[in-house]
Amino acid sequence: MSFPRQQARTQRFTIGVPRAFQISPDGERVTFLRGRSGTDKATCLWSYSAGTGTESVLADPKELGADDENLPPEERARRERMREHGGGIVSYTVDDAFTRAVFTLSGRVFYVDLVGDDNAPRELPVASPAVDPRIDPAGGRVAYVHKGAVRVIDIADDGDENRDRVLVEPDGEDVTWGLADLVSAEEMNRVRGFWWAPDGRSLAVSRVDESEVNRWFVGDPNQPGQEPQPLRYPAAGTANPDVRLAVLPVPSATAYRRGGKPGTTPIEWDREALPYLPTVGWTTGPDGNPVLVFTAQSRDQRTLTLFSADPATGLVSEIRTESDGVWVEIMPGVPDFTASGELVWIGRDGGDGERRVYVGDRAVSGDGVYVRGVVDVDGDRVLFSGSPAGRPGDVSLWLADTRLGTCAPMELPDGFGESGGSDDGHGGLRAGRLRGDTLVVQHRSMDFTGVRTLVVRGAGTETRRSHGEVESLAETPELPDVRVTTWLSGEREIPTALVLPSWYREGEGPLPVLVAPYGGPHAQRVLNARGAFLSSQWFAEQGFAVLIADGRGTPGVGLDYEQAVHHDLAEPVLEDQVAALEDAAGRFDCLDLTRVGIHGWSFGGYLAALAVLRRPDAFHAAVAGAPVVDWTLYDTHYTERYLGTPQEQAQVYADTSLMADAAKLERPLMLIHGLIDDNVVFAHTQRLSEALLAAGRPHTVLPLAGVTHSPSDPVTAENLLLLQVDFLKENLGAGHHR
Repeated sequence: MSFPRQQARTQRFTIGVPRAFQISPDGERVTFLRGRSGTDKATCLWSYSAGTGTESVLADPKELGADDENLPPEERARRERMREHGGGIVSYTVDDAFTRAVFTLSGRVFYVDLVGDDNAPRELPVASPAVDPRIDPAGGRVAYVHKGAVRVIDIADDGDENRDRVLVEPDGEDVTWGLADLVSAEEMNRVRGFWWAPDGRSLAVSRVDESEVNRWFVGDPNQPGQEPQPLRYPAAGTANPDVRLAVLPVPSATAYRRGGKPGTTPIEWDREALPYLPTVGWTTGPDGNPVLVFTAQSRDQRTLTLFSADPATGLVSEIRTESDGVWVEIMPGVPDFTASGELVWIGRDGGDGERRVYVGDRAVSGDGVYVRGVVDVDGDRVLFSGSPAGRPGDVSLWLADTRLGTCAPMELPDGFGESGGSDDGHGGLRAGRLRGDTLVVQHRSMDFTGVRTLVVRGAGTETRRSHGEVESLAETPELPDVRVTTWLSGEREIPTALVLPSWYREGEGPLPVLVAPYGGPHAQRVLNARGAFLSSQWFAEQGFAVLIADGRGTPGVGLDYEQAVHHDLAEPVLEDQVAALEDAAGRFDCLDLTRVGIHGWSFGGYLAALAVLRRPDAFHAAVAGAPVVDWTLYDTHYTERYLGTPQEQAQVYADTSLMADAAKLERPLMLIHGLIDDNVVFAHTQRLSEALLAAGRPHTVLPLAGVTHSPSDPVTAENLLLLQVDFLKENLGAGHHR
C-alpha cells in the first residue's frame, strides 16, 4: 500500500492510538478511547487496570448501533472545532468516584457502570438529538443540550415522568444555552457551555445570543438541491455574540413536578469591558460550599481577569488580573486549585517577562522553562508541561509539590525515555494525566514512530511502585526511517529541520527544495518526534529536500518571539522562512535554490501564497491549502489579537492581505479549498482567484466539494498528496523517486 493511501485511511496514523484518559481517585483504574485497530474509526471506550495491566472493552459503538453519518448539526460543529475526524465514541465523562461513564452516539446517550460485574452499556431515554452529555459529580444524573435547551435526566428510573426535565430553554430565535459559540470553541479552546457544581446541586450555563452576528451562508455546489447552511460568523471588526453566564439549580424530579423549571441566577460582570468568556469552572470555598470561578477577557485581549462568584446571589469578586501591552495568552489548564485551596495560575514574571506557573503568589516553575500549560492538579501537587530553554522541539513534564516546595521533571523508567541521544529526561514530546498518584504519560520520540503510553503508579515517589504500558494499535508507516537534521538558524535562532530522501547520497547532485511551514501562532512543526516528519519524508522520497522552519509567531521559543508578529502577520514570518532557507543552503551543499517550492495549509497556506507573491526571487512554485487571503474575513478573537480591528488598523490589514499582490504573481500557484469550510470560508480562495483572473495571472484552483477546513475522506486526502507532488514536480523539475 502506498504511503498516501495508508496515511489517509489511518487519519495520519492517529487511529488506534489510546487517548482521552481518566484516572480513578485511588489511581488503580484508567479509562481511555481507542479503536480496535489502526484503521477502525469506530472508537471504543476501554478500561485498564494499573495493578494487573489488563485491558477490557467497556463500550463498542458497533454493538450499540452507532451511525456517524447521522450526527446532530451541533455535534458536527463541535467536532469540527476540535478537529475530531474520528467516529464512534469521541468523548465521555466520568463521575468523581469513578463509578460511571457517560457518552453519546448519534445523538443518543449511554452510560456504563465502571464498578461491579454488570458493565453493559445502557441507553438513557433522552430527548434526541442530545449533545455533549456530562455526568454529575455524584454519578446519578446527566446534563445535556437539546435544541439549544439544557436538560437533566436521572440515571435511576423510578417511574417519574419528570425523570428527563428542562432546566432552561432558548428565549430568542438566535439564543442557545449550554453550547460554545464559534470563537470560544475555535480560538479559546472552550468547546463546552455548562459545568456541574462540585455538589451536583447546580449548573453554571453559558447563554449565547448571536442575533447581532454576521449571518453568512455555506453551501456545497455538489448538492444543488440542498439549501446553503446559515453560519453566524463574527468576522474581524464586526459584532461578536453576546455571551452571558448564569447558575441554574438542578431540582429533583419530585421538586421539578411541584415547581416547574427553576429560576436562574445571572452572573454579572462588566461585559462591555470584558466580553470574552474563555474559562468557567468551580472550586470549593473555605466553608465547604461551591464557588463559581471564571475568566473574562477584553476584546483587544490585553486584559484577562479571573473572577469568583457566589452561585446563590451572583455576587462577583475579582481574584486576579493579567495585563499586557500586546496581548494576554489564554493558557491551558488554569485556573485550578490545590486541595488546600490555593490558586494555580500561569502569569508573566516581572523579572525576565517569561511565563511562570504560580501556586498562590509563589512561582513554582523555575528559570529556563518555557511553560506551555498546567496538565493536572492532584491534591497539592501540580503537573505542568513546558520546554527546556533553547530546546523548543522538546516538551517535558514537571511535577511541583507545594507541600515539599519541590519542582522536578517527571523522568520515565529506564528504557522508556530515550530520545535523540538526550539523557537528561527531557527528550521528545510528553503529555500526561495525574490522579491518585498515578501518572499516564504519552511519549513521542525520534527513536520510534508513533506514541508510547506508560501508566506509572506511585508517580510522585522517588521509587516508582510499578508501571505498565497501554498498547497503541496504530499502523506502522510504510516509509523509510526519517532522515532529518534539526538546528537553530541564523541570529534569530529559528528552529529548523531538513528532511532528505533516504536514497540520497552526497555528490548525486543538488535537490529541489520544498519549504513546508505552518509558520503561524499556536503551532510548531519542528518537534523532536519521528511522527512529526512522516509526510515530509514521503515528499522527500519523491526527490525533494524538505525544509521546515518555525519562524517568529510560533510557540516554543519565548514570548518576545511569539509577539513579534503583532500588527504584522506577513513580513516577519516570510522573512524567517527566507532566512532559514539561506542558512540551510550555507550548511548543506545539496540544496538547489533555483528550484524552491513551498506548500502549507491554513496559516501555512497563507504563507505559501504570500511567499510566491512577494518573494518570487526565492520561491518558484506554491501550493496553498485553505489560505486566509483577506484577514477581514477571519474571526474576531484570532485576527484582532494580532492585527487589531480593521477600523483602527486599516493599513495593517491592507499590508497583510494578499489581494493587492495578485497582479504580482509570476510563479505557478495552486489553490486548494474545501467548499463548506466554516473556519476559513471558501470566499478567501474565490476572491484571490478572481483578482488573479482580473490581472491575467494564470493559476490553478482545486475546489473540494463536501470538505470542511481539512479533508477527512481517505480518497480525497490521498489524492491531495498525489496532486500536490505532481504539481511541484512539474514546476520544479523534481523527478528522482525510488
